[in-house]
Amino acid sequence: MAGIPSPDSLVEVGHIQSAYGIKGWVWIFANTDPLTNIFDYSPWYACQGGVWREVRVLEWREQGKGLVACLEGVQDRNSSEALKGLKLWASRSHLPKLEEGDYYWSDLLDLQVFLEDGRLLGQVHSMMETGSNDVLVVRAVAGAIDGRERLVPWLPGQVVKLVDLTARRIVVDWDPDF
Repeated sequence: MAGIPSPDSLVEVGHIQSAYGIKGWVWIFANTDPLTNIFDYSPWYACQGGVWREVRVLEWREQGKGLVACLEGVQDRNSSEALKGLKLWASRSHLPKLEEGDYYWSDLLDLQVFLEDGRLLGQVHSMMETGSNDVLVVRAVAGAIDGRERLVPWLPGQVVKLVDLTARRIVVDWDPDF
């Protein structure tokens, strides 16, 4: 479809949590810091039913501790409820350039995680913020050393030894018994 960037040039910036009110507004969950930065990266893109489309924000505001938005073409509660859980993506070209060794969380999702000795620990399922550092949630996949889920601290240079986005792999110095 013309005008839609290639999916591999997109970064997940948030998702639609639920409907807000009766006029088609939606609650937006933002992966950005601060949260309101998500609106700087528009237009957004979404894949629904295997078809990518552009998502345009007509209006938005902070509501309590969250964000709500009015999206083009969404005019009633039924339409907004149908969007619940829809992931929102932005073109990487709209995002700030990263320093060497920095990554967007969405770049790390689904990467295979290996121990330094080459054994497969699992695959990055998600990321978590903690008070001291971010954490990789690594779930077992076929070929992994066991069936356990592990929380591996995101500590580049200490625990995380290598990130190779091209090869879709991360190498960690981590005790698999932990």
